[in-house]
Amino acid sequence: MCQILKYLSLTVIFLCNLFTNNLFAEKNRFKVHEHIITDTANNIEWLRCSVGQRWNGDTCIGQIVNLSLERVPDATRLANEQLGGKWRLPTKKELQSIVCKSCPSPKIDKKIFPNTDNAPYWTGDRSSFNKKFFVSVNFHTGFSFNRFLPLKELAIRLVRDKKK
Repeated sequence: MCQILKYLSLTVIFLCNLFTNNLFAEKNRFKVHEHIITDTANNIEWLRCSVGQRWNGDTCIGQIVNLSLERVPDATRLANEQLGGKWRLPTKKELQSIVCKSCPSPKIDKKIFPNTDNAPYWTGDRSSFNKKFFVSVNFHTGFSFNRFLPLKELAIRLVRDKKK
């Protein structure tokens, strides 16, 4: 009996340490620099606000602009001119990585990414099922979908590879 209790207590300690370390790692994953968020897990930088919004020093203000994929190059060109760097659409993996499964809709950390729409956001990835469609991540549900044609207008959050 003592051996079983000892085993159970070691298991609980191990699980608590694992859970605490994961929370600690997740908490330290994002470094906030005003309107830019450094994502140390993916070695990228996120714009804190969706396209159409701007950072006012405290939150994202303004209206989110939904764009077709045809118009995304205009948005990235503007971001590159105004903010420097090579901004782009995130991959499915990158965008899915900022989904907060335990958060209410929108399923994202609202302190890090305030005023995110609880709607689908474009990724730069084509559907693996049908190359005519592109992948989106829906922040209302937290799920990704492979069903939108490039003409569909969706929200956008830009990302760039971290400066070295």
